[in-house]
Parts: sequence; C-alpha cells; structure tokens
Amino acid sequence: MSEIVEEKQFHLDWLKWLVVAALVAGAIYGNWYYSAESVLYRVLAMIAVAVVSGLIAARTQKGAAIIELGLGARTEWRKVVWPSKQERNQTTLIVVVVILLMAIVLWGIDSLLSWLASIIMG
Repeated sequence: MSEIVEEKQFHLDWLKWLVVAALVAGAIYGNWYYSAESVLYRVLAMIAVAVVSGLIAARTQKGAAIIELGLGARTEWRKVVWPSKQERNQTTLIVVVVILLMAIVLWGIDSLLSWLASIIMG
C-alpha cells in the first residue's frame, strides 16, 4: 500500500461499513416500500444514498486504497500510446488474414482425416 494510506489512522472502519450496509439495505427497502411513487423520485433517492454511502466508504482503509488505485489507473491510462489509424487497420488486416489461413489449414486437415477415416471404415 502507499505511504499515504499507511500513515492515516482508520478508526472504527467496521462501524463505517455497518452504516454503509444499513444505508444500502434501507434504500432497497425504501424502493420496495414506495414502489407506488414515481420512478424518478426513487432513482434520485437511490443516487443520493449511493453518493452518501460512497463518501462514507471512502473514509475507510479499503475505500482509500480503492481511490488510490483508481487515481493510479488514471495516471497509467494517460501514459498509453494509442496506435494510429493506419497501424490499427494494418493490425486488423493481419489478424483477419491469419484467421483465414488457419481456417483453411484446419479445413484441409479435417478433410484429410475424414477421407482417411472413410477409406479405413470402408
């Protein structure tokens, strides 16, 4: 883990996860209980509960590690060198040609083995 996550003190993580679980369970129950209400209101309530639960979960040790992982992934995503259109098209063409050649080779082997089996079995 990173130095940032290791330096922080995470107190009562179990209580925070319990609150998150209670919020999610309450949202599920509330969605069922108010099933006659407009879907818009229920969706807005579910989004609000998800945001609050996410903020609470982010204050735990595992939540902080997940956020750090996401930030690291974002940094690595920016380092990726994407192929040009020409490179993409050439690579796709090579893959298609290799697939066709392998299909022809496998069809030939299958035909040969079928012919040999028909000769042996009469």
